[in-house]
Amino acid sequence: MKLTVLCDNCSRVGAYYLSESGVSYLLEDGDARILLDTGYTDVYVRNAEKLGIDLTNLTALVLSHGHDDHTGGMIHLPRQQAGKLPLYAHPNVFDRKFYQGEEIGAPYTQEAAAEIFDLHLSEGPVQLSERLWFLGAIPRVNDYENKTPVGERLVDGKWEPDFMPEDSALVYKGADGLTVISGCSHAGIQNITEYAKQVCGDERISGIIGGFHMPTVTRQTEETVRWLSKLRPKNLRPCHCTCFHARAAIHFAVPIGDTCVADVIEF
Repeated sequence: MKLTVLCDNCSRVGAYYLSESGVSYLLEDGDARILLDTGYTDVYVRNAEKLGIDLTNLTALVLSHGHDDHTGGMIHLPRQQAGKLPLYAHPNVFDRKFYQGEEIGAPYTQEAAAEIFDLHLSEGPVQLSERLWFLGAIPRVNDYENKTPVGERLVDGKWEPDFMPEDSALVYKGADGLTVISGCSHAGIQNITEYAKQVCGDERISGIIGGFHMPTVTRQTEETVRWLSKLRPKNLRPCHCTCFHARAAIHFAVPIGDTCVADVIEF
């Protein structure tokens, strides 16, 4: 499988690609061309054009969760060559979200999205290609991840703390084990990875790429470092919402790689 970074917080000096605090990855596995998230704006589209990548013949769009730094660019997705594009996500992905005085949810309601996309909203895992799965709802099992809400979400007409029940990820099952591809890991990167093992029936973790949701160093960072020290994936790339100090703490225990716009990563 090939993963191309179309949007992330970082771009390389001299490469002249656009970056923003968002995520968009193109995953190609056989005939499958799957876009994970769309960043805030049209940055991912403009980078794809510069890379010579055609975004009009995707086989699926996957949304990791409902925040606008992962869904805002949906309104800029080019029209597809063949009918409605299948969209996979958790059923709560279109919930209204509010944080620090601003709406931070997806640009579409579920009803509006259904007019544009072929919606496949699932709490359970969904196999997207021969070796790639959408994980659906992530069991929250440890005592240090997903303990602080990010703003509020609207539920049955009332605002409540948002622990992002819709947060999910993808997992690729390769010959040398599993590679987890996350958006922000609001559910917790350990929770996500351990669930990926269950879904795929494979205990080997070859790689983890994506946001770890560590804007500061906390107990979550410390426990994650301990867990990764035992797991030791050979291709570890925390990015996006993972601050420098958290990435440095991880790197001291397990070497990590960069993730920049236009990077191509093969599994």
